[in-house]
Amino acid sequence: MSINKNSKNYLEDFKSYIIVEKNFSKYTAKSYYSDLLSYLIWLDETPCENVNFSKVREYLHFIQKFNYKKTTVARKISSIKTFYKYLCREQKIEINPALNLNAPKKPKALPKFLTPDEVEKILNNIKIETPAGYRNRAILELLWATGMRVSELSGLNFGDLDLDNNEIKVFGKGSKERIILVSDRAKNYLKRYIDTARPLVAKGYRLEETTESTPIFINKTGYRLQPRMIRNVINEVVEKIQLPKHVSPHMFRHSFATHLIENGADLRVVQELLGHASISNTQIYTHVSTQHLKDVYNETHPRA
Repeated sequence: MSINKNSKNYLEDFKSYIIVEKNFSKYTAKSYYSDLLSYLIWLDETPCENVNFSKVREYLHFIQKFNYKKTTVARKISSIKTFYKYLCREQKIEINPALNLNAPKKPKALPKFLTPDEVEKILNNIKIETPAGYRNRAILELLWATGMRVSELSGLNFGDLDLDNNEIKVFGKGSKERIILVSDRAKNYLKRYIDTARPLVAKGYRLEETTESTPIFINKTGYRLQPRMIRNVINEVVEKIQLPKHVSPHMFRHSFATHLIENGADLRVVQELLGHASISNTQIYTHVSTQHLKDVYNETHPRA
């Protein structure tokens, strides 16, 4: 199979559009590009601008045999809809063949979270006797105290810190900037890491002069610590204490939001702290909190 030349050019232009103008994250842009590339390969030499609604539906019927998850199918449909909407905007097509496509309803799985005791158990079992160990403790303290994404934490630079005001600037999905708040405890771990442990993490390597764009968290060779390494840190501790849960960095984010809601935080405040574009994304944590109350009730009430 091959790809129509014009269709391939449209795809490349579309990729630039969603990255530069729409501010899509690199991960989302890559996923959309991959989805559309598969679609164009299926079309073969048929120009993408010459298809109708039935042809697009035929493609969706074709991919059913791969048994994709509903979330994956929904993303593929979104990719196609966004692509054709772009072609309409650019006046490459007059009628949008994907306009009436409906994505399957995504299953609303409740996010898993850690109890405060479980978080403390994880934190207290990180060995802080080494520079890297102290760095790891500072990282998990920050994840727990702020609810930031692991990618946001990995991307932190010195210019993002305003510790005098217990504030950190982060860049979330789509490079959207927001200010998050830091507890005194997490701030103290972070400051001690910067002052004492960080210069020793990359022992034997000369660190660059600190500027506003210098990464805060570094690996043993002095380069920016990547999210994968942070996941490894958590996996090692969880395996050590034999916690009967699969714990990811994102679970710290879920835990942060859930505990704020359980303790009476306003939903709009939690939305702002998490950097959610829509309040509907934050409302899932009210369901988690309600389910937690039900579980406690069923476990403790004698007539439950």
